[in-house]
Amino acid sequence: MSVEHEIAVISAVQAMAALDRGKYDVIPVYITKKGQLFTGEKLLDIEAFKNIPALLSACRQVTVVKEGKDAVLLDVKGGIGRRRPVAVMDLAFPIVHGTNCEDGSIAGFFELLGIPYVGCDVLSAALGMDKAVCKQVLAAAGIPVLPCVSFTAREWVEDRDALRARIGEEIGYPAIVKPANLGSSVGIVKVKTEEELFSGVEESLAYADKVLVERAVTSLREINCSVVGDADECEASVCEEPVMSDEILSYADKYLSGGGKSKGMSSLKRRIPAEIPPETEARITDYARRAFKALSCNGVVRIDFMLDGDNDNQVLVNEVNTIPGSLSFYLWEPKGVPYSALLDRLVELAFKRKRSRENLSFDFDTNILASGGALGAKGVKK
Repeated sequence: MSVEHEIAVISAVQAMAALDRGKYDVIPVYITKKGQLFTGEKLLDIEAFKNIPALLSACRQVTVVKEGKDAVLLDVKGGIGRRRPVAVMDLAFPIVHGTNCEDGSIAGFFELLGIPYVGCDVLSAALGMDKAVCKQVLAAAGIPVLPCVSFTAREWVEDRDALRARIGEEIGYPAIVKPANLGSSVGIVKVKTEEELFSGVEESLAYADKVLVERAVTSLREINCSVVGDADECEASVCEEPVMSDEILSYADKYLSGGGKSKGMSSLKRRIPAEIPPETEARITDYARRAFKALSCNGVVRIDFMLDGDNDNQVLVNEVNTIPGSLSFYLWEPKGVPYSALLDRLVELAFKRKRSRENLSFDFDTNILASGGALGAKGVKK
């Protein structure tokens, strides 16, 4: 259930097509907007998604259960005790954008089941999704970001006059209002006056319970850079400069600029490599790696930057995408890394993390429940 649902479908189908079938047995699992899981070969065909009801009727609804050490996909038909196993999951490769998945919830699901999975864990995914908290973490690590004022829908209703005054004093105008936990440029509004602030906040709050307001960079260039790796080591891709049709890179710029046939983020008009001085590129790639480490990321991320032309082209981190559109494969191909090789690297990182965590202990040798000692714990009377 995400406003980026359709974009996730495009990214996933792209990746499944690029995976080396000589190495991997690929089993597509589609999560509907109602949270149901389906599998079937037709999910490999992007054209099939033009008619979702027909597509789902040709697929099997499944669920995931833990059986011993295995995580198993089961056909839900047949009732309890008669469900047929579809496959054993050796690895989960989540390619989902936005809320209810990219925010760390799906990573938590895999953690609970003990399934090795590609990408950021619960903490790093949650930090990357909440733009306001992400700014705080990056600023604490010495990475430049734009200051912001963030607040919830309830705070806005109860104290909008105080927030309005604070925004005017700390941020000023023009300003950008955006949902704190969405991507794909959904719900982002530029406001030029205090009067416009109210309608801008209301629009952003239609998509999220928390919004943030930051200064609008009036002389703006957006530069993106991808990073691959883990806590031990990571490397940065080439930089790109998206081509905007307006003052803000819009959803249409990102996904509807390919003559009506979207190829996800890979269809965006862009300059690769970005036409920036070598010293600027060096600063961006350095900040990208540092941001990746500060958030404890894993796998592939895309970090979006702003160049502030009114302040000597100051480099600022805008946001971090922990499951980037098209997995940013188009930023690695110019470095000689084909998409299939990038996917191999992500799989390797997932299994490396699994091996590392297997060395940790999750048991503490006690027998509190059997001894009855827990009955008096936490103030509970014996």
